Amino acid sequence: MRPIRKAVSIPLIALTVLALSAAKPAAKLNQQQQIEHALARLTYGPRPGDAAAVERLGLKKWIELQLHPERIPQDPRLEERLAKLETLRMKPAEVAAEYPLPNQQPKPPDPAEQQALRRKLLRATPEERRALMKQAAPVRTVYYDLAESKVQRALYSTRQLEEVLTGFWFNHFNVHFDKGADRYLVTAYERDAIRPHVLGKFGDMLRATAGHPAMLFYLDNWQSVDPEAIRRVTARQRKQAPPKQLATRGINENYARELMELHTLGVDGGYTQKDVQEVARCFTGWTIDQPRRGGEFVFRPLLHDPGEKTVLGEKIPAGGGKDDGLKVLDLLAHHPSTARFISHKLAVRFVSDNPPKALVDRMAKEFSKTGGDLRAVMKTMLDSKEFWSEEAYRAKVKSPLEFAISAARAVEADVNYGFGLAEAIGRMGMPLYRKQEPTGYPDSAEEWVNSSGLLARLNFATSLAENRLPGVRVDAAKYGSLGQKLGGPEFQKR
Repeated sequence: MRPIRKAVSIPLIALTVLALSAAKPAAKLNQQQQIEHALARLTYGPRPGDAAAVERLGLKKWIELQLHPERIPQDPRLEERLAKLETLRMKPAEVAAEYPLPNQQPKPPDPAEQQALRRKLLRATPEERRALMKQAAPVRTVYYDLAESKVQRALYSTRQLEEVLTGFWFNHFNVHFDKGADRYLVTAYERDAIRPHVLGKFGDMLRATAGHPAMLFYLDNWQSVDPEAIRRVTARQRKQAPPKQLATRGINENYARELMELHTLGVDGGYTQKDVQEVARCFTGWTIDQPRRGGEFVFRPLLHDPGEKTVLGEKIPAGGGKDDGLKVLDLLAHHPSTARFISHKLAVRFVSDNPPKALVDRMAKEFSKTGGDLRAVMKTMLDSKEFWSEEAYRAKVKSPLEFAISAARAVEADVNYGFGLAEAIGRMGMPLYRKQEPTGYPDSAEEWVNSSGLLARLNFATSLAENRLPGVRVDAAKYGSLGQKLGGPEFQKR
């Protein structure tokens, strides 16, 4: 099979676009369709034999296990592969010391050496490849480990719903890997602030992200200073507050705005610009100790606005210090607008691009009743008739990540080097951990259903079928016309 050319792919693209809005099954989902639907939405796609395994266990029991991932033994092969990626377990300060940025290395990289490195990487084993990168481009190794682990976990984890939700919540609380010190901070951010909380309390995850150096650096809150701070600081006290932060002499509203618009209330959640300003005042002094050395969160009272604030009509008394920010987070975590916004966003991801209002209402009610228990909210959705409806069946379009991973899982690809798949996902428009905007990648179809995006998917399917993806091997003869199957319109949907 030859690579798909643009000239001959236009009819295929047209057929794909038409198929995305094809009629749903006329009857209620039968047992086979329910199993297929659950595997499509709650995993990164079924592997051969998965449907039969779910049928033997029972669909309800399988879902219950996925909602309690700690009860599922992990695949030892996955654990063995992750064990080789040492930065996954390191503290940010250790990463910064061992994997310096180019301008922090003893000598700058030589372009000729970099070109030679790229040639060596193409021929290297995964272990050799990682050693080469660590030697010539240390900080790139940090990204390699992150992307490699994302792909390997999505492919081989037995706790599939946990992996899907980790991706969902990282996207919700998005940070951009390539922004300065975040190259050292993002690994710990996903590991410590996101992953432990995906089926826990929303408020716990909100607090973990708010105080994590990766978020503080990404949205610039680490530089947010009460404008009056410099007047209050004596010569002795200046030693306790970095001069650069004092020189900023201003409040940064970036985090306060995204906290309410993207993380909690939603753009129509009932807050005003005055609320943004007051929340920003509450978070002054929430900063990082030496961020470019992988420093940790620190609260600096000298940089904090000590005055009284009013957020969403609630008074926050003067002199609260760090607790001002914590009170804001608690207020937002329990706000009715947050319950609805989070419930709607989950329903968009797992049910349909335009989820039924009745379902979102029930999920929001459960969110409020349980204090933001995300497992309970997920269970409410998964117990609903709307989730299992014919309208929801095959109603979602896969993101590039879902498309690539589900294709590899469907054909039992042997992926000993996941970074090759990660690069292919980036070429389809979704570079992992590199969404620059705080919105994260969308969960609705309009971002992905376009001619260039669909053409990229068709070419990916061909590359996978012809074993032209580095580190990925498929027994194409076992699956017949593999490229056409994986590039076809039905495979685009979940």
